[in-house]
Formats: sequence, structure tokens, C-alpha cells
Amino acid sequence: MMSFKELCTYETPSVAELQNFLLSDRRSTGHVNQVWPNVVAARDKSMLYNTGITHIVNAASGPPHVNTGAHFYREMSIDYYGVEADDSSDFILSVFFYPTARFIRAALSKNGRVFVHCLMGVSRSATLVLAFLMICEDLTLMEAVKSVRQHRDICPNPGFLNQLRHLDMSLVRERKKKLEAYKL
Repeated sequence: MMSFKELCTYETPSVAELQNFLLSDRRSTGHVNQVWPNVVAARDKSMLYNTGITHIVNAASGPPHVNTGAHFYREMSIDYYGVEADDSSDFILSVFFYPTARFIRAALSKNGRVFVHCLMGVSRSATLVLAFLMICEDLTLMEAVKSVRQHRDICPNPGFLNQLRHLDMSLVRERKKKLEAYKL
């Protein structure tokens, strides 16, 4: 977590700065990656079973998206959370930030392993994982992006980046207030 001094000087990056960072030094990262302890960012059920996945967040739930709704996993002992989201800049994904973060946090608190996916694993699912890291792990947007980028090539669309920016600004304001209250 950032110190009060670091938090006071931190500025949420612009969408352009985020895109420049995300598009620089890109590399192939494969189909499945662990991007945070026990958070996996596959349609391969045996791989999910073999890696101990206990919870799934499907960020492309429902038709005509990825056909891996709750019914797809019915014979597996998996808790499922579906988010019907379009990967378009005007889709409001931010309404799912806190509910998804709570689902992931609850899974991890029970020593679960969470698989978060969408169609390509670079925009919708990445955005939800970034929001989780910001909300539950107290990372700033840039810290979350850097952390995930160490393990997976991601590229949320500009609309999602802007929604993450607003979340970042709100969380930073809250953290500053809390730190100022502790200083009194």
C-alpha cells in the first residue's frame, strides 16, 4: 500500500497514458495465466479441474457471447458468477466492479481459486480483475495494471480504461481521507 506522501502525489493516468503503457512491450502470454495468487485469468474443463479452480467469473456470459454459462460447468463443483458484458467502449462495466470484487474476495477467503474469463481474456475479464485488485488489494490503477501485465498481456478498451480511472480517483480520495483521519 502507498504511503500518505506517495498517495498525495499520485495522479491517475489518462486513458492515453494507460493505452501507451499497455501497448508497449507486448508479448504473448498464452491462454491461461495466474495474474494474482489464486486468480487465474479456459474452456478446457480438465485444465480447470487440474489447476484446482473452484470459482468462475465469466465476463462474456449469455448469448451471443462465450457459451460457457453456469450450465457448461454443471457437472463440476464450481461456484459461478456471470456478467453479461459487451466489449464495447460505451458498455458500462463499472456497475459490476464491486459485485465481482466481492465474489472474488469471498472465493479467496475460502482458499478458492478463481478463473476469470471472457472471449479473448484481454479486455472485459482484465478490467474486472484490475477493479478487484484496486478495490480489495488497495492497488492504484497503475499498480494493478503493472501487476497483471507481469503475467498476462491485457488491453482493456478505452471506455473500460476510463471507468477504471474513475474508480481509481474515487478510491484514492477515500484512502487519502482515511490516512488524514489517522494523522489527527
